[in-house]
Amino acid sequence: MERIGVFVCHCGTNIAGTVDVEKVAEELGKVDGVVYSTHYTYMCSSAGQKMIEDHIKDDKLTGVVLCSCSPRMHEKTFRSCAERAGLNPFKVEVANIREQTSWVMKDIEQATQKAIALGKAAVAKTILDTPLTPGETMVTKRALVIGGGIAGITAALDIADAGFPVDIVEKDYTVGGKMAKLDKTFPTLDCASCIVTPKMTEVSQNPNIRILSYSEVCGVRGYIGNFEIDIKRHARYVDETKCTGCGACVEKCPMKKVPNAFNLNLNNRKAIDIPFAQAVPKIANIDANYCLHMSALAKGKDNVCGMCTKVCGVGAIKFDQKEEVITEKYGAIIVATGYNPISLEKFDEYAYSQSPDVVSSLEFERLCNASGPTNGHLLRPSDGKEPKNIVFVQCVGSRCSADSTKGNEYCSKICCMYTAKHAILTRDHYPDTNCYVFYIDVRTPGKLFDEFYRRAVEQYGVHYIKGQVGKVTPQSDGTLDVQGSDLILNKQVHIKADMVVLAASIEADKSARPLATMLTTSMDNNDFFLEAHAKLRPVESPTAGIFLAGCCQGPKDIPETVAQSSGAAAKAICLLVKDKLKNDPCTAQPDENACNGCGQCVNVCPYGAISYIDKDFRGPNRTTITRHVSQVNSAMCHGCGACTVACPSGAMDLKGFSNKQILAEVDSILSF
Repeated sequence: MERIGVFVCHCGTNIAGTVDVEKVAEELGKVDGVVYSTHYTYMCSSAGQKMIEDHIKDDKLTGVVLCSCSPRMHEKTFRSCAERAGLNPFKVEVANIREQTSWVMKDIEQATQKAIALGKAAVAKTILDTPLTPGETMVTKRALVIGGGIAGITAALDIADAGFPVDIVEKDYTVGGKMAKLDKTFPTLDCASCIVTPKMTEVSQNPNIRILSYSEVCGVRGYIGNFEIDIKRHARYVDETKCTGCGACVEKCPMKKVPNAFNLNLNNRKAIDIPFAQAVPKIANIDANYCLHMSALAKGKDNVCGMCTKVCGVGAIKFDQKEEVITEKYGAIIVATGYNPISLEKFDEYAYSQSPDVVSSLEFERLCNASGPTNGHLLRPSDGKEPKNIVFVQCVGSRCSADSTKGNEYCSKICCMYTAKHAILTRDHYPDTNCYVFYIDVRTPGKLFDEFYRRAVEQYGVHYIKGQVGKVTPQSDGTLDVQGSDLILNKQVHIKADMVVLAASIEADKSARPLATMLTTSMDNNDFFLEAHAKLRPVESPTAGIFLAGCCQGPKDIPETVAQSSGAAAKAICLLVKDKLKNDPCTAQPDENACNGCGQCVNVCPYGAISYIDKDFRGPNRTTITRHVSQVNSAMCHGCGACTVACPSGAMDLKGFSNKQILAEVDSILSF
């Protein structure tokens, strides 16, 4: 005979404000199998947990039902509490009467009745609960960081400093990410390169870190502690083991008209090139689309150019190099794929595609950078002259209406601050240049951020205009007519500008969605990786063993990115220090006698946890019958239940959430 204890939580007034918790406890105390029922203000508190432990021991409870908040929030808490009292933790059920009742209902009587119904359903399930024991898997003590920006660099260094080997997979030729392209950082205005390049060097010199640049993840198998990753290494046509980064090949290359991606195509580079002087790894790369020799090879000629081969003293040039796929094993994965600015081609009202003097904020950053196309001199792209009037337009593609077809609903978070930075730097270096900022709101939520914004206005005389720009029109004299609204003065304004800088919305990198599919982790509607819990597990993905760092999870500035990266690294280290991991036992379980080998469960499993084997069964008259039956890798299974729904023969069931248990809950609610 089961002996169930029911504990109803007030959750302060979150539940008790809408639900009569005393009545819920009283009614559930009358249910068959329930030997004790009570209510308390905060069941998750130490006093509440002590109460549960005492009653498990004193009343010899065989099961516990918590009527409280979401199991996502506190199921682990209450299971640990039961385990301390000597009860199998999987004999604990949580009835969510906060999110499913009090937060969505206003009528107290109706909310109370629903809470009672949910509590009775949980009791019915608990009676059928069986003790479950977690399995164990070994841990591969090695981490993978996907993305080599400041987020990936920080996470890799933290893990490496803890003594674990780390691989960084970066799709670009060099690590550093967007930060390597910046001039200064807000609010301190210190040099971005002075911060990130020493970190890049430290990564390259750390014996526990291997950099796999110009590479990308192309296949993922396995599970927490035991991931198997396929990494595609693209051909750079230069032997990484031989190249010294001397630059002799770059100097001699005759092909000078290759768009320079590092400078956002604001200038040209050679067909063989090193992205920038501090690049890590500092290895030359050949663009096969522009290389004269490789273009000739494609036509069957091998006697064209080849100057790089002639001047390379170490024989690093390899025109026959092919891309390769390597497979490595890891215990933990950190995703740090970063962001990209929104495409401005669709914002034609700002004349981005009509005038070279309308630039994005990141392009403006390169124009101000000492290593940029103008060597740090702020010059108009159209004629190379110093601009005298610059208009900065905020929220381009950010905070758009829900039905917008070309922008995003969310705030990009960093635009207000980097625009203030751009205006300050411009006024500091070119005091005669007038800076105008059109804004919706000025958002300065970080440390010293508001002081920085006020400094731009009060000390540097930047003109902030509350309103939006309606249109930018190129003029015959090379200037730009900026038409906007001043909501404070309640009038339309026209500004004759030499340059217009668009604060472009930031979006998740385009590699994020296919990567998420391979990792079987979740994304939100904006293609940012979704965290397991916004408050309690902000650096973890819903898929165990995969952690999130930086702008892949949402817009954030450099300090926040670095903080989250260290948090993700700490979580990864907590995993890697263990020799073995306990697996959640609530996994799929096939009935081999009922399985007909149809393969439907394999097709629907998002985690690749199900496979088929040929197994011998005893047939009639002492014969042996070989049948195709399913088997589940419990370490890979996440207990989603998709296979149980898809199985036409009813052979697949879920431990802890069996069909029998679910139907018992349904019957309890229907009979209420």
